[in-house]
Amino acid sequence: HQIGRIASALALGLILAGCNGFKQPNARNFTGALNTYFSNHDDCLFSSSLRFPYETSTTSKDKDSNLKSLDALESAGLLKSLEDRDIHIKRYELTTYGKRVPPRFCYGHRVVTSIDSFTPPAMVDGQSTSKVSYHYKQMDIPGWADSDAMRKAFPALAKASSPDAQDTRAVVLTMNGWRVPE
Repeated sequence: HQIGRIASALALGLILAGCNGFKQPNARNFTGALNTYFSNHDDCLFSSSLRFPYETSTTSKDKDSNLKSLDALESAGLLKSLEDRDIHIKRYELTTYGKRVPPRFCYGHRVVTSIDSFTPPAMVDGQSTSKVSYHYKQMDIPGWADSDAMRKAFPALAKASSPDAQDTRAVVLTMNGWRVPE
């Protein structure tokens, strides 16, 4: 009878310990937090949406830093351009195909394949925070983004789509477990 009570108490203890398990700083919880975040946050070529038509200077002193990137998007069939050499302006517009692509030119989302390391949780801005280093695989890369020309024009795309992609991200502890802050 005593053994039964001890077994019941042990089982209850394990169940209660399991309830708090989602708040533990460990690889499983961090992988879940990161994958939840990335499932709703695609990687994109631009941090904000470009407005089209997009006009840029072609003179060497005023040359737009986006010119090579825009030319790569044109080669991929997402943009078309018209250059007015008299006034040194190149005007880009979305093609029919380009209009179906998100305006920041998003190219898929990450899936964490391993947690390499994480810092012990520390208070940052009133929240328990850990910095997590991880490897990931880029998923759902569209055909237009999957070319050497695009990887050359967009180093972040090349890094993200490499077979050994890795990054670091902060996660914070909430009442519902670990999350990537917005």
